[in-house]
Amino acid sequence: VQENRSFDHMLGWMKSLNPEIDGVTGSESNPISTSDSNSNRVQFNDQSIYVDPDPGHSIQDIYEQIFGEPWSEASAAKKLPPKMEGFAQNAARQEKPKDATVPMTEAVMNGFKPDSVPIYKELVKEFAVCDRWFASVPASTQPNRLYVHSATSHGLSSNDTNKLIGGLPQKTIFDSLDENGFNFGIYYQQPPSTLFYRSLRKLKYIDNFHEYGLTFKKHCEEGKLPNYVVIEQRFFDLLSIPGNDDHPSHDVGEGQKFVKEVYEALRGSPQWNEMLFVITYDEHGGFYDHVPTPVDGVPSPDDIVGPEPFKFKFDRLGVRVPTIFISPWIEPGK
Repeated sequence: VQENRSFDHMLGWMKSLNPEIDGVTGSESNPISTSDSNSNRVQFNDQSIYVDPDPGHSIQDIYEQIFGEPWSEASAAKKLPPKMEGFAQNAARQEKPKDATVPMTEAVMNGFKPDSVPIYKELVKEFAVCDRWFASVPASTQPNRLYVHSATSHGLSSNDTNKLIGGLPQKTIFDSLDENGFNFGIYYQQPPSTLFYRSLRKLKYIDNFHEYGLTFKKHCEEGKLPNYVVIEQRFFDLLSIPGNDDHPSHDVGEGQKFVKEVYEALRGSPQWNEMLFVITYDEHGGFYDHVPTPVDGVPSPDDIVGPEPFKFKFDRLGVRVPTIFISPWIEPGK
C-alpha cells in the first residue's frame, strides 16, 4: 500500500498503452475558482516530477476537491454532486512548493508519462489495472490504511495521534486468518503502521513480524512466504536512506525501485504460481482524478460517526487510487 497518489496522477496516461483504461486524454481541466464562470482553467498535463510538493489531503481539503467549494455545514447539507472540479482551487490555497516555478495548482493537475514510471508501465502491459478502486475514506493516510486490513477506521477521520498511539480496537483480517488456521507475515522496514491495530500488539503475534531486508528475499527464495503477506515501506527519510512509499515529497523513483525489488523477489519464488500481488495506494494525496467518487449507496461498516466538526458517517468513498493486480493467472493488459 503506497502513499498519496491519485489514479490519474500515476496511471492516467497509461491509457495511451491500453485504451480500455479509464485514464486521461489531456482534455481534462480544473478552474482556479469554481465560483467564477470566467475563471482561468488549469489543464491536466504529463509533466509530473519525481519529487512533488505535498498537496492538501485532509477531510476538508478533499471535500473541496470533490465538490468544488470549501466544507461547511451548509455546504454539506446541499448534497452537492461530485464534479471533481475543486483540485486547482484547493491547491491555490496551499503554500507554494520550494520550487516556485512549479505552482501547487500545476503540481496537482499533472501526471506521469508512462516512460517516467517504467516499472508501472511494464506491469500495466503485462497484468491487470483496476480503474475503479477508490480510497475507503475521503480523508488522510491512517483512516485509509486502517480500512485495508479491517474494513473500518473505527470512526477515525484524521491522523489522530492519541488514538493511533492507544491502538484501534477493531477485529482485523489478521485475527480472522489466525482463527481459521492460516498464517500471515508483516515485512517492515521502519516501525510498521499495522501496529496501530491494538490486537497486533499481542505477544502471540510477535513472530509474524519480519525485518524486510533480512528475511523477505530469503523467504521468497525458500518458498516460505505465509498465506497473507504485507510489505511495509520506508515511510520516512532516515539519514542517507530515502523513503520509498511515494508520499510527497519522497522521490517516486525510489518507489519504483521498491516495487521492482518486491516483484522480482516474488517472481523468482517457487510459490509464484500461487500468488496474487496487489499494488495499491492509501489515498490520492490531493492530486487530481477525473472519475467522480461514489457518494451514494456506500454502507457504513459499523455505524460509528466521526468526531466534530465533520461528523463523517463513512457513507461515501474517497478519490480513485492506482491499483495493479499481478499474478501468473492474469492475462496481459486486462
